[in-house]
Amino acid sequence: MHKDTKAGTIPFNKPYVDRRVFAYLEQVFESGKIGGDGPMCKSVEKQLCEMFGMKHALLTTSCTHALEMGMMMLDMKPGDEVITPSFTFVTTANAIVRGGGKPVFCEINDRTLTVDVGDFEKKITKKTRGVIPVHYAGVSAEMDEILEIAKAHNLFVFEDAAQGVDATYKGRYLGTIGDAGAYSFHDTKNYVSGEGGTFVTNTESVARRAEIIREKGTNRANFLRGEVDKYTWVDRGSSYVLSDILAAVLKCQLDLVGEIRDRRRQVYTMYLEGLRDLHEDEKLRLPVIPEHCESNYHIFHVLLPSEDQRNRLMTKLKSYGIGATFHYVPLHSSPYAQRTLGTKDLRLPTTDRVSSTLLRLPIYPHLEDDDVHYVVEKVREILK
Repeated sequence: MHKDTKAGTIPFNKPYVDRRVFAYLEQVFESGKIGGDGPMCKSVEKQLCEMFGMKHALLTTSCTHALEMGMMMLDMKPGDEVITPSFTFVTTANAIVRGGGKPVFCEINDRTLTVDVGDFEKKITKKTRGVIPVHYAGVSAEMDEILEIAKAHNLFVFEDAAQGVDATYKGRYLGTIGDAGAYSFHDTKNYVSGEGGTFVTNTESVARRAEIIREKGTNRANFLRGEVDKYTWVDRGSSYVLSDILAAVLKCQLDLVGEIRDRRRQVYTMYLEGLRDLHEDEKLRLPVIPEHCESNYHIFHVLLPSEDQRNRLMTKLKSYGIGATFHYVPLHSSPYAQRTLGTKDLRLPTTDRVSSTLLRLPIYPHLEDDDVHYVVEKVREILK
């Protein structure tokens, strides 16, 4: 089937779009309420709470903005610190900087590529205000240990669950376990609205402060609930409210969560089974999902023995029309961090090794079985 495959035939990712979304969009346009926090936004927020067992969900214009809201809530003073892995997207650290704090980068563990709990604990100082555990590839960080350490040091735990929507840790949905969490519905994620995110929490006081920050620092949410007779500027904030138009796109996606998750699991399992002997022969390492975690199968990655082997495999796969790609450049090695945060001499060997040897394979719901088998066949052919 794929003998004459040309570059781009199997892209790395394709958002799952269903034509049923047009009915929701028509509903929004006919209502005349296309701005933020209208009936569609409220409907989606309620749906998210019911699906993922949380008390408060506030739709935002991006996961970046949800992260910024969380950091603004800390009211950080110069010198205050928040710990987060270096192996994450730049917005995790940017949110700390924009909140007035200093990111302190910790190591990841070698198994799930999430927070190395021991290194996180070592990085805590008197200046530490919080921690942002990142749930990589839809697999949870070790939240019980993180929460225990955070409680002992009075730290705010804000989950970066951008990749973790619909995934669980010991039966609890990611994003709902710490003090607050952030979801992403960017078009690279499992469930999409094009651009968008959500700030989630089960704590009433956190939710009330978040409402104000999200609405430009005003108490507009209180006004809309009839709690005050007019609204005004009461705190710091910005414009983080999602449009009802994008909420309509997301609502259709949430209706299809089970369908999307099940197909991603099928693709993930086919990769596992097809590449298992290469793992046993130490040609590559397969990803790990601990028994107490349920993934949402956001990413399927392999780890190669060296950077040269990773790059060779990636280049060859692309020549066969397969959109395989690397992932994060560690933030501690970035020009900005080295220039402004003094990370030039920071050593995070696991992070550096994972970054240089990790390769992500295409995974999305409408990836055909034949295409998955083709990717497996080419990986085997190159590495054998």
